[in-house]
Amino acid sequence: MERVTVKLFAPETSVMLLIDHQVGTLGFCRNIPEKMIVQNTRALARFAKALGMPVVLTTSQEQNAQGPLIPAMEEILPDAYAARVKRSGVANAWNDPDYRAAVEAAAGDRKDLIVAGLTNDVCIAYPALSMVEAGYRVLVVQDAGGSPNQIAEDTARRFWENAGARTTTTNALAAELGQDWSSPNGAAMIGIVFEEIISQLDEMSA
Repeated sequence: MERVTVKLFAPETSVMLLIDHQVGTLGFCRNIPEKMIVQNTRALARFAKALGMPVVLTTSQEQNAQGPLIPAMEEILPDAYAARVKRSGVANAWNDPDYRAAVEAAAGDRKDLIVAGLTNDVCIAYPALSMVEAGYRVLVVQDAGGSPNQIAEDTARRFWENAGARTTTTNALAAELGQDWSSPNGAAMIGIVFEEIISQLDEMSA
């Protein structure tokens, strides 16, 4: 079996893309608890803010069942929230000209896109493919999103990995971006991990 060399993502080369984390869309996910999605999404937003990474937010049909973004987005990332791209209903966000332009502007010379959203089987799988085809390296944070069932989730992961995107989790991403817990970046990451991720474990075991 051929060994694949993986180049880790770094804050200075990456952009955070949070897609359709809307209060109504949360209800479309059944393979992972809603609270876990929200906490992990909060962590991603805080990672980006702490490390000075560009962030692009987008929504689809806020006026319909999908609803507005979860409140944490406006709380943590007020500027990105105000500048969010409101799509008319294009399922593959990359096919929306305004969204693609926003991502390209935020990225500049950066070629690494960290992506999470709802739902993984639709709103992440297809943009991940398109972004890889556009020449970006794509890292999907799987546990900051979900799908209607586990079959859909597993199928989506195979789809984006076969397309060339990589999969990670919120906790693993903190280590990848921070690298050294004693460094300034690492210290910022570990604090957020304990507040947003480890707290979930404490609640589940209570």
